[in-house]
Amino acid sequence: MTRLQELRKERGYTQTKMQMLTGIDQSDYSKLERGKRYYTFEQLKRIALALDTSMDYLAGLTDEKKPYPRKKD
Repeated sequence: MTRLQELRKERGYTQTKMQMLTGIDQSDYSKLERGKRYYTFEQLKRIALALDTSMDYLAGLTDEKKPYPRKKD
């Protein structure tokens, strides 16, 4: 199971729910989870925000799931 799929299931989200949260088409999201398609920067950012994690965690650069402190706008 990929980190992306693992986090989605931990949160209790379906792929359809992820589509609603990220704006990424469900079939494209499924391909991302299965490694059949690469993330764009914008997709990775949207997914990290939806799953409350860091882009580094999704990219496999860290094992820390907790996101970095967010910038206040």
